[in-house]
Amino acid sequence: MVNVRTFSLWQQLAVTEELPDQALPSVIEALCTPARAPYGVDSRGEEWRKKAFAEALPVLLRRAADPALRRQLLHQAEDKQLADLAGQGVVTAADLPAILSTHRPTPELVIGLARHADQIDRAIELLCHFQDTDLERVVTEWNPHRYRPDAEPFPPVPPALLDAVLEYALTPFARLLQNPGRHEGWKILERPDLGLPHDFGEGAPWRILSTCPERWPALVKHPTLGTAVQHLLLDHAEVEARRNRLMTSGGDHLRGAEDAPVEQPEPGPALDTALLRACLPALCLPEMAGLPKPSVTARHRLHRIAERVGNNPGLVDIAAEQLHAAVDECVRRGRLLTRSRNDNARHTVLPVAEDLARLSVNATHLAKACALLTSVDQPTVVSSPPSPRLARVTEGTDLLTPVRLLERNYQHRRVAALLALAGNPHTPRTAVTDTLPALHPLELSWIGHQNDVPDWLHTAAAALAPADDTEAVLRLLTDEELDSHPDPGAVLQSWLDAPETDGLWTDREVYRAILESRHHTLHHLRQLPADEVLTRTEPNIALPHLLAQCGTQPERWKALLEALDYGPADEMMTYGQLLDRLQVPSPAPATTV
Repeated sequence: MVNVRTFSLWQQLAVTEELPDQALPSVIEALCTPARAPYGVDSRGEEWRKKAFAEALPVLLRRAADPALRRQLLHQAEDKQLADLAGQGVVTAADLPAILSTHRPTPELVIGLARHADQIDRAIELLCHFQDTDLERVVTEWNPHRYRPDAEPFPPVPPALLDAVLEYALTPFARLLQNPGRHEGWKILERPDLGLPHDFGEGAPWRILSTCPERWPALVKHPTLGTAVQHLLLDHAEVEARRNRLMTSGGDHLRGAEDAPVEQPEPGPALDTALLRACLPALCLPEMAGLPKPSVTARHRLHRIAERVGNNPGLVDIAAEQLHAAVDECVRRGRLLTRSRNDNARHTVLPVAEDLARLSVNATHLAKACALLTSVDQPTVVSSPPSPRLARVTEGTDLLTPVRLLERNYQHRRVAALLALAGNPHTPRTAVTDTLPALHPLELSWIGHQNDVPDWLHTAAAALAPADDTEAVLRLLTDEELDSHPDPGAVLQSWLDAPETDGLWTDREVYRAILESRHHTLHHLRQLPADEVLTRTEPNIALPHLLAQCGTQPERWKALLEALDYGPADEMMTYGQLLDRLQVPSPAPATTV
C-alpha cells in the first residue's frame, strides 16, 4: 500500500529528467495504485493520487516505450486529458486499442487525433460510435477559441473529417425518407402532428449542415444525401439566418443615437435562386404523398409546404405550377375542405384555411375554405373583474377593450384566416362577404380595427358590426355587483350556458369566478368539471357535499374511492356525475325465515 503522503514525491520523481528508465515501472505502479486506508479506499488520498498522476502523465507517456506500461497509464487517464494529449501528439492512433478497452470514444478524442493529418483516418473510424449530438460536438468544438471574437483565425475542420461527420449525421434521415411510412423513427401513425421526422427538426444534422454553407451547392446534388439536405435547407436555412440577424442586431436599441450604426441594406436570402431550384424536388414533400391516413398526413403536408413558402418567398415565382399542383392534390386526397364530425375545427379548419390563403389559386377551394370557417365554434369573450394589479398594468392602454379581449386568447384566428383568404386575389369576394353574418360581433368589430383590410371588406363588416362592442362580451361580475341583482343564481347560470371555447382558457375563467362566488349553489357546482371543484379550490367547497352524500355508508365511501381514481377518459366528468356515481343502492335487509 502506497503512503498517500508520498504521492507528491512520486510525481516529482516522474517528471525529473534524471529518473532512469529502470525506475519507470515502480513510479508508474505507485501512481496507478489506489490510495487505501485500514477502513478501505482513502477518498482524500485518491484525490492526491489522481492529481499527482495527471501532472506526471504527459512525461511518463513520452518515456514509456513498453506497451504494458503505456497501457497501464492509458487505462488510468481521464477522457479529457487523453483528448488534450492526443491534440499534443503524446497520445496517438496507435494507443487506441488500449484506450478503447476501458474508455468510450469521445468527440474531444476524435478532435485531438484529427489535429494531426496522419491520424485523420483513424479519427474518422471512431465516428460510428457516436449519436448525432456527439457528431455535432466534433464540428462545433473543433475551434477552442470559438467564443473569443478577437482570437486569431483557426484552421477549419479537415474536409475529410467534415465529410464523414455529414455522412454519419445525414444518412439516417436519407434512409428514412426512402421508406417514411414504416421507419421506427417516424411514428406518423401515432403522432400525425410530427410530419417529417421530429428527430431531424432543428437537431444536430441541421446544426452540422449549417456550419458549412459553402458545401450546400454540392450537397443538394449528392446521390444519397441530397434529398435530406434539400429538406433541411428548405425548413431551416432562412429561419436560422433570420434568427442570427436578430441576435446580431439585438443590442442596437441599447446604443445611443450617436453610436447607432449606419442602416445596412436588406440582406439577401439564405438560399439564392440556384439553391432554391436545386431544392425543388423536396419542396412539396413527395415522401408524404402516399402515406396512410390522408386526412391527417395531407393536412400536415400542406402546412409544411406553406411554412417553406413563407420562409422562402422566392419559391412562389420559381415553382408556381409545382406548388399549385401539390396544394390541389393535398386538398383532394385528404378531403381537407370536408368537415368531419370527429374533427376539432379549431385545430383542423383554421390551419387549412390559412395555408390555402397563402398557396392556392383555385377559386373553388378558396370559396369552400371561407364557408368552412363558419364551422369553427363561436368565441366566447370573457371580461373578468379587474384586480388592482391588473389595473396598474392596463392603465392608459386599450388591453381591456372588447377587441383586445378577443385577441388575448387568440380567439381572432378565425377572422384573421378570413382576412388572409380575402387577401388572396383568387378568392371570390362574395365567398368572403357571405361568411360575415356567421361571425361573432366582436370578430366583425376586429375587422374594422385593422389597417390592411380592403375597402370592400371593411364596408361590408362595418354594416354588420354592433354599435356597442361591450354587449358581445361575457362580463363576470363581482359578488358586490351580484348582491344588488335580483337573481344572482341566474347570472351564474348564464355564464355556464355561454358556449365554451375549445382549447382556450375562457372556460376556466368562468369556472373560477363561479367557485369563488358566495352565490353559487350545488346546482351550479354539479355542472362544473369534477377536477375543478375537487382540486383547484379550497376543499371545504366539495367536502360538505361528499360528507352528506356518503354519510355512514361504507359502500358509498368505497364508491367515492373508485370514482376519484379516474383516468384520461374521465377527465371531463362533471361534479354532478361524480356525485351520481356515489348513489350505490343500499343492500336489501336480511329476511328472517
